[in-house]
Amino acid sequence: MSKRTAPSQRAEGAVGPRQPCPCGSGKRYKACHGAAGGSADVIVTRPFEGLAAEGDLVALREFVPSATAKLPLRDGGEVTVASVLPMAAAAVKRTDEQAFIGLQVQTRSGDLSRDLARAIEWVQQAEPGESLPVVGPEQPQDGVPTRLQDLIDPDAELDVVLHEDFSWWLPEGTEATGDVALSLERANAAIMPTERLTAEGARSAYWVDPGEKAHLRWVRPEPEEKLLAALARLSARGELALDEDSKFAGSFRAHGVLVPVWDLDRDKHPREWNEPAAALGERLAEALESLESTPLDAAERRSRDGLRGRQITLR
Repeated sequence: MSKRTAPSQRAEGAVGPRQPCPCGSGKRYKACHGAAGGSADVIVTRPFEGLAAEGDLVALREFVPSATAKLPLRDGGEVTVASVLPMAAAAVKRTDEQAFIGLQVQTRSGDLSRDLARAIEWVQQAEPGESLPVVGPEQPQDGVPTRLQDLIDPDAELDVVLHEDFSWWLPEGTEATGDVALSLERANAAIMPTERLTAEGARSAYWVDPGEKAHLRWVRPEPEEKLLAALARLSARGELALDEDSKFAGSFRAHGVLVPVWDLDRDKHPREWNEPAAALGERLAEALESLESTPLDAAERRSRDGLRGRQITLR
């Protein structure tokens, strides 16, 4: 009779079969990337690391409803990265030959960057009107997978365009009919009002109104523990809110980075949060720099412990 592997016998950092899969699917590891004979492979927890566009890619993947951005390629070509495509497709070549890759897709590997690179390579060869439902789990013949970092300039930032609906799914002048019209209607009904802040010091910060209250969701590139320490320093000083009409709500993890969230006054226009967010960004940058020479004191450590426990779930 075989015995189960005790937790202490597993390699340090290994994921147990009954634990949540690190890819974020919500499934147990044994039913997802740990499936025997299936798509088991190395999980890349921070797939967009090293890219200047990391924050916006995470935002479009996780919570931005309808958005597109031009993605210049190293070979001189260009594709459009989109939050979501019809039927959550991995890639689409529209009939007007515009090429799109989707971020909100089902993943078949442990590396979202690799999946996106495969989608780009597919859509460059696709015929107008074709779509790729999902990127398969097959491995490259030479054993060296192409990743998004190999195809785009790492210093390139995204000029994200947010849309009020999904009419951009179709070429200009095309009228939706039948199932396409029904799909568009359902997608449009699910859109949450969203705006990207434009302040220089608030890159990858998004105003979102899910219904009950508005939020600021700010994708940050710093290592989690360092960011928590800086947030704790501001919290201990009473400087963590954007202004008197906001409060820090908590944070969530997404693709290897931390996303702090603030509750906001819904009556204020999204543009009114640019200046407060930029000012908070300056305070946060100062706090991050101060950590190099001054460790957290007792009050700040207590604040950090409290912030660490304030994990929120997106709805």
